[in-house]
Parts: sequence; C-alpha cells; structure tokens
Amino acid sequence: MNNKIILSAKDVEIAFNLRGRTLKAIRKCSLDLYQGETLAIVGESGSGKSVFTKSFLGMLDANGKITGGTIEYHGTDISKYKTEKQWMTIRGKKISMVMQDPMTSLNPLMTVGKQLQEAITRNQGLHGRAAKAEAIAMLEKVGIPDAKNRYHQYPHEFSGGMRQRVVIAIAVACHPEILICDEPTTALDVTIQAQILKLIRDLQQEYNMTVIYITHDLGVVANVADRVAVMYAGQIVEYGMVEEIFYDAWHPYTWALMSSLPQYGIKGEDLPSIEGTPPNLFYQIQGDAFAPRNQRPLEIDFVEEPPYFEISPTHQAKTWYLDPRAPKIQQPEIFRKLKEEYLEEMHHG
Repeated sequence: MNNKIILSAKDVEIAFNLRGRTLKAIRKCSLDLYQGETLAIVGESGSGKSVFTKSFLGMLDANGKITGGTIEYHGTDISKYKTEKQWMTIRGKKISMVMQDPMTSLNPLMTVGKQLQEAITRNQGLHGRAAKAEAIAMLEKVGIPDAKNRYHQYPHEFSGGMRQRVVIAIAVACHPEILICDEPTTALDVTIQAQILKLIRDLQQEYNMTVIYITHDLGVVANVADRVAVMYAGQIVEYGMVEEIFYDAWHPYTWALMSSLPQYGIKGEDLPSIEGTPPNLFYQIQGDAFAPRNQRPLEIDFVEEPPYFEISPTHQAKTWYLDPRAPKIQQPEIFRKLKEEYLEEMHHG
C-alpha cells in the first residue's frame, strides 16, 4: 500500500435539519485515505457510511450540511465549498460515485450510450464522433456484449447486473482518482456480485484509482479490502488492515458484526443478531454509543466517551476495553478460531 495520503477528513460533523430538529448524523469522524488502496467502510444501515462519503463530493441532501471539521483534498479544504460550481470541479472528475441502485442513477428516458457519452464530453472534453467511440469502447471495457448496438438501448432493456456495469462505466469514464462504491452489489445475485467486484478491481488497477466500498456485507469486505473502517452511530469506532479487523478486532460492535456472519456460525446454533437498536441521533449521546447494546459493557461506557486506543500502528479502536485499567476481557471465541485457521493457512501457504 502506498503511504501517500490523498484525502484526509478530520473531526467531520454533519447535521440534518428535520422539521426544526437537528439530527447529528456524523459525529467527529476522521479518516485518511491512501493512494491506490481499497478501503471498506462497514456498519449497519443508518450508521452514517453513505452520508460521510457523500460529503467528499458535495452530494448531501439539501437539508444536510457539514457543521464541523475539515476534508483536505490535495491541499484544499473542500468541506468549505459552498457552490455547485466549486463541487463540479471535483464531482465526477476527481471523485466519482457508483450508487446502490443503478435505476436511480440512470435516466430512463435516455439511451445508455447517450448518458455515457454526456459524462465523457463533460469530463474528458471529447465531442461528437470521438465521444461516441469512447462511449462504445467504455461499454466494451466494462463487459457489455455487442456494445455498438446496446449503445442505442434504454436502461430498462438491460438486466440489473448490466445496468450496474453501465453505471460503473459512467463513474469511471472521467478517470477519477477516487471511486466510491455505495453497496454496489446489494441487489445482485452472488455470481453477478463476484463479476462486478472483479470488474471494479480490474478498472482500479488499470486507472490507478483509490476505491472506497460502502457495505454491510463483511463477505464482500474480506474479498476486496486492504483496510476496513467500522462505523457506528455516526463515528468510526475501529479501523485497521483487513486481517487486523478479521482476526484481531477489539471493539464490541465489530465483534457483534463478525459474530452475525453466516459463514462463521456454528452448525445447529442460531445466528447471533445484534440485540437492540442504534441510538437516536437527535439526542446527545452519553458515553459509548454502543453501550446499551453491548453484552458486556463496563460502567464507564455509560458515563464517558472512549478515546481511540492503538493496537498496532495501523489499527485503532474506540473502546474502554483497551484501557490498561479495564478488567481483562477476552475476545469472542470466533476470533480464536479464525486466527487458528489463518495461522494454519500461513503455515501451509
């Protein structure tokens, strides 16, 4: 992994105004993004994954705004951008996003080829025939058969997997530096899912892009990520290299996510789901946001918010469990098993 930081978010706060009430969706989130890496951001829906990353390209809903912190991109604090004109210098050109549902990102009344061609004209400055040729080449590149003819078809004439390929083609047409993929495979079946992930990985290598995956599917994470950030209640509660998160996680929320993975379930036992619901972000949160759902909370969890503790130079977790004064708490059994399997593999590998 390259050590060059290309985007650095520090203490970002994002609030939404809903009928006169303020919802704090993102609460002091910090994140460094390294050139060429694949970062996965995981967490339940509502944890703030999409909101946080949408703030990198000025795509927050009209009632949402960045109320604190900075987002440095190539030496400019883009969190201070106010106008659409400012955002257009980045959105699509430098930072691009692939949405969860391709039907919402494609215009149903316009042919797929024309939509792709528009993106190429806007971002690469090609026109007419040159832009059309580039659009057809792009369709071929993302694996759409018979691209010359399909150029003239409408979104509804494509299958879900093919539509997702078109959306990826549009996002990558401008050769962005950062590609954000928001649950890019949720609606697709498993075989198509694997193909789409492979396509994104191939394009990433070809264009030397940095990729952020937003997902709640840890299986996807294991296959694609270099690094993982775990989000809960508008904060990043743990981050580390993918193997650190999978084999040596320390935040109780990460434990709960890992334990509810079907492939790690014990035969004949019920899948542990995470009890309770995430906190209401209209209210001030006291202590550790996850405490009310934690099976083994400490008293201090209800009183004071934990700081980040360093587990390794690349791995930090925001939990009082790691405080030297805390009682010794063992990681769940699942990590012991995973670690043994991992070491076994390394040994034979």
